[in-house]
Amino acid sequence: MRWSGQELGVDQAGTLPGLARLNNLVRSVQTPDFAGITFHEVLAKSALNHVPGPSSMPFSWTVNPYRGCSHACVYCLDPETIITMSDGREKALRTIEVGDEVLGTRVEGRYRRYTPAKVLAKWPTRKPAYRVTLADGTTVIASGDHRFLTERGWKHVTGAMNGPGQRPYLTTGNSLMGFGRAGIRPEISIDSDRYATGYLAGMIRGDGLLFARTYTRPSGTPNNVFQFRLALADTEALVRTRAYLERFGITTKSFEFAPASTTRRPMSAIRTARRADHESISRLISWPQDPCDEWAAGYLGGIFDAEGSCSRGILRISNKDETILGAIEGALRRFAVPFIREKANSIGVANIRLTGGLPSRSAFFSIAQPAITRKLALVGSAIKSNADLRVVSIERLPGERELLDITTSTGDFIANGVVSHNCFARPTHTYLDLDAGDDFDRQIIVKVNVAEVLAGELAKRTWRHEPVALGTNTDPYQRAEGRYRLMPGIIDALASSGTPFSVLTKGSLLRRDLPLLVDAAQQVPVDLAMSIAVYDDELQQSIEPGTPSTKARLATVTAVREAGLDCTVFLMPILPYLTDTRAHLDEALRQVKAAGATSVVYSALHLRGGVKPWFMQWLDREHPELVTKYRSMYYGQNAYAPKEYRKWLAARVAPLLRAHGLARGQEDPATGGVRSAGLADAAARRSAERTQFAAAPDVLF
Repeated sequence: MRWSGQELGVDQAGTLPGLARLNNLVRSVQTPDFAGITFHEVLAKSALNHVPGPSSMPFSWTVNPYRGCSHACVYCLDPETIITMSDGREKALRTIEVGDEVLGTRVEGRYRRYTPAKVLAKWPTRKPAYRVTLADGTTVIASGDHRFLTERGWKHVTGAMNGPGQRPYLTTGNSLMGFGRAGIRPEISIDSDRYATGYLAGMIRGDGLLFARTYTRPSGTPNNVFQFRLALADTEALVRTRAYLERFGITTKSFEFAPASTTRRPMSAIRTARRADHESISRLISWPQDPCDEWAAGYLGGIFDAEGSCSRGILRISNKDETILGAIEGALRRFAVPFIREKANSIGVANIRLTGGLPSRSAFFSIAQPAITRKLALVGSAIKSNADLRVVSIERLPGERELLDITTSTGDFIANGVVSHNCFARPTHTYLDLDAGDDFDRQIIVKVNVAEVLAGELAKRTWRHEPVALGTNTDPYQRAEGRYRLMPGIIDALASSGTPFSVLTKGSLLRRDLPLLVDAAQQVPVDLAMSIAVYDDELQQSIEPGTPSTKARLATVTAVREAGLDCTVFLMPILPYLTDTRAHLDEALRQVKAAGATSVVYSALHLRGGVKPWFMQWLDREHPELVTKYRSMYYGQNAYAPKEYRKWLAARVAPLLRAHGLARGQEDPATGGVRSAGLADAAARRSAERTQFAAAPDVLF
């Protein structure tokens, strides 16, 4: 590999701002093998990375010598795209800020559900754009790289079946996941006077007390009494009502209306007893002769806050006053929101119920913009919808456009009512003050001093010598390691400090460091694992071109064993109908045993998130006769092989493991098996969860 770079320690023209400010740039390196990419060698401040959140694996620490990725895509949307927030409200993408909480998704059992997601990064770019139009009228403007969740997994807006641009992409007939954002929704501002008067009409007519009476005093003189009172358990609606009244010169006093009890929440209230206020409120809530869109939207927001409910996804507004019910129906028709009126109950109260499911509910909230947050929540709901979200056209727009995107803690968000993907790793670049957009793809950070920094961290008195896993995120013996030689120093630092560690790799470059690993194993527990999934040469080259051959990896296992170290083989995933035959498994385990492996970790194929479309595209191209069978096994959002299949596979593999003397092997617990003991086995399982069929289309395992 031919590399070129500047002299160490010399200031460089065009230095990236973040690196220059940090004063840790050593040099920038380019190579013809990575056209358009610059490797920036930096002096890192830290080396150990703590695994966030709870983990079932017996390690909490990793070491990652690199930041950035040459396979990353730029996922971008039009700045006016509407983003659904975690509280159910909406904001334009251009107004979203880092730290905001939007609506993302999570997989829970057989379903994908809505969940809160924090915005971690936001960046602009300028690219060609496409308009994606769905059958229900929803449109989204996005870059060709952007991905949306379909019934067949994640798909880019554009792509190709083969060649350099090969990747899963949208075609007409694909159905997106979400609830859509069909129809033309008027620009409604809750700050306008017309919305405010509509809201007051709905709220006060629905739940307020407004009366004027004349009493005769004992002396015989008349006494005129005027009163307005509004008591609510939800302070958001009370605050909004009070603010609107103040806008029109009506001052109210607040007071505690009712304390909390075992069956009800506390209630607060506002009131005024001035005649002028009474007369002003009466004028404000009078029925307009010709209501405009803003008044109608405000009225729906007010009457929903006063008399509405949204239970189990069903939105209802209740009242017994025919005039109020008629005004609700008129406003819903104005905005083409479907509904029915249910039969009145024994005391004359009727419900107006929205029909059309989540799409109608979303349209109502977008237009009416009620104040009470708890009634808007989508969090926890399954992503199911009766909206027709089939792609009907993908249109290239002229020229280039300014586009925006965000990164969230869940890796996705809801854009114009459909589930939209983003790159989870981009915030690692913003940590170094680099751009999370184009820089992430083309400016790769190499921590050339990672070994020295690691040694310093491991020498601290607070270090508890917990296991450290290498290879759980990126392969430590990837191609660039041949030039940078970072692993020898890392191995020495771990061993010298008395820290146990594991290494999981596909790379035969591991053999270079075997003497170091042997020495390290004399000081600390060292677990090594080699990932070898396919034992048919033609199939292996078809499904994972660009990786070392099975023969080369088995030879590496032999070299590890000849050096006196144990080596686990990562027989994951086993592919249904392709590598699960008795003959294939028997031959695989024979070769593994012949290579000297001490144990095997195995599991059936699992297809998570964006992994599924890559594999299904390959399967459709290479083995179309199996597509139907795989879809029946990995249906919908299901990521794992059926339990019955896993039991069948365990019954097939167990006697073969015993026969070849590899009976320690256990099925991956992620697919229902039992946990193995070794650190490398655990690293293998964690890597399978994170990287199986990961980003690059030319390296599927």
